Parts: sequence; structure tokens; C-alpha cells
Amino acid sequence: MLIRVEAVGVCASDVKCYHGAPKFWGDENRPAWAQRGIIPGHEFVGTVVAADQNATVQRRMSIGDRIVCEQIVPCEECRYCRRGQYWMCAPHEMFGFRGFNGAMAHYVLVPARARAHRVSASIPPQHAAFAEPLSCALHAVERANIQFDDVVVVAGCGPIGLGMIAGARAKNPIKVIALDMSDEKLALARRCGADLIINVGRDDAVKIVKDLTDGYGADVYLEGTGHPAAVAQGLNLLRKLGTYVEYSVFGSEVSVDWSIIGDDKELDILGAHLGPHCWPAAIKMLESGELPMDGICSHQFPLAEFQTAIDLVGNPSGGSVKVSILP
Repeated sequence: MLIRVEAVGVCASDVKCYHGAPKFWGDENRPAWAQRGIIPGHEFVGTVVAADQNATVQRRMSIGDRIVCEQIVPCEECRYCRRGQYWMCAPHEMFGFRGFNGAMAHYVLVPARARAHRVSASIPPQHAAFAEPLSCALHAVERANIQFDDVVVVAGCGPIGLGMIAGARAKNPIKVIALDMSDEKLALARRCGADLIINVGRDDAVKIVKDLTDGYGADVYLEGTGHPAAVAQGLNLLRKLGTYVEYSVFGSEVSVDWSIIGDDKELDILGAHLGPHCWPAAIKMLESGELPMDGICSHQFPLAEFQTAIDLVGNPSGGSVKVSILP
């Protein structure tokens, strides 16, 4: 299918790839994964303008449909794909990074193996494109296995963190606590469902959380900042036998005291990657209007100002939340 791009979000991973993070370009611990010459952009929405019959029949879609696509294009042949674990596909081809051009362009080609979902034409394009980061955040929440009596702490109130807060609130734990250094983002966190907000630039989050929990600590910690300091913070915030879920892409290595994980607390440390099986829930959440999307989707730029958009996402003091390009 060929789609005309309406909006594409600029992800922190796009910026880290742009600046050469080892996660994408390799180092002594890993080979390069990203490919040169690929148009970036994996958070996108667009309208189908051309398609062969097999594509429309297979997907039950038609020309004129508005769609979003999962970022990974699974091979359907490797061990993971055969087991249904498509989001961990071994070749790991992905829009905007490897194998397939992304959507920072006027048009993008959607291959037959891509996973596409319809989305309502009634919501603004930058809101519809947010289905990708929101699905990722919801997958991290699913990994946490949140219970009704849990105290859940979410580190970071950027696009992923705000999605985590909304997802955690939907699980209805006893308390959702949001951490950030921006009062404006913390205000958005409240609108997304946080019961308590803590500015870690001013207040001692570890002390506050332990005081709230009779000295035990939080049950669940969801890390969505990508900042190395947030990792140690999470280990210190959690109670014994607590659960830590890491979603972020880091631009540099992180060092922590692993005895906290093992001998001290016997923590469950879980990773989360992409948004498998969470896209329908994310789309429903966006179409319902329950999230403060006008506040989350803070900046939009035309395609010609792509560099401005990239630079804004890479500027911690720039005041943006979710930056989008509208080709």
C-alpha cells in the first residue's frame, strides 16, 4: 500500500540515532543495527492512496482508509515470528531505521508484511500518530503485571511516561506517582491519571515514596526517561520483591550496584520493547478523547523544518513534549 503521510512523530530514538548512539551504530559490545540511507520516521499516520488487490483483501482495507502502522516489519519466518513473538523478530527490520524507509516524507510505502491498523479520521493527525508511542507505553505497563493494591511510580513525563501513567491508571492500582523535573509535564501527568506528582529537581522522591509506604517502597517502577540517574533511582525506590520495567533507549551506558537487584531486594527486572498487541487499546484510548492530546502533542512543523523538529526534541530545556512533522 502507498500512503500519503499526514503526520509523523519525532521520537527520542530518532534523535539518538541521528547523534550516533551505540544502540544504533554499534560499539565494542554490539554490531551496528541501523542502516545508512534510510528515511527516518516510525510514528506515522496516513491515508491509503494506492494499493494492489492482495494488500487490501489481506488487510480488509480500502483506498481512502486512514491507517497507522506498527514500527516493526516482521519477517514471519524466524524463530520468534513462528512463536508469535513478532516484536522480537530476528532480522528486526523497522520503518525508519532498517530495511524500510520511514515517514518523514510525503509518501511512504507499506510492505505486505507490515502490520497496519485503521484509525478514525476525526482526530487530528498528530494525535493519531501518537498511537505508536502510546502502544509502547501500554506494553511496558502490561509487562509490570500491576495489581489493585500496588503503588506504581512512573519516571519521566515525556510521551512514553505519560502513556505509562494513562495505562497504569487504567489498571486501577491504589496509587500512581509521576516523577519529572518539569512542572509543566507533571501537570500533564495529573491529567493523564497520576495521583501524586513529584518534581525530582526539588524533592527527594525516594524519601517521599518510602514515607507513603510505611518505609517499604513502591511495588512497581516504570522507567521512561532514558537518563542513567533514573535507573539507580528506581532500584532505591522499590520495595523488596518489587518490579522494575525498563523501556528507554539510552544514549550512554548505565552503571548500578547489582547487589541491590539480587542480594538486597530480589527484584524482578523486566525489559519492554515496542507495543505488541497494544495497538487496538492505544487507538481506542486516542479516539475516546480521554487523554489531554492537545497538551501532549505540543509542537508541529512542516517537513521543510525537519531539522528544527529534531533539534527541539534533543533539547531538554526546549519545552516540548511530543514533536510532530506534518508533511
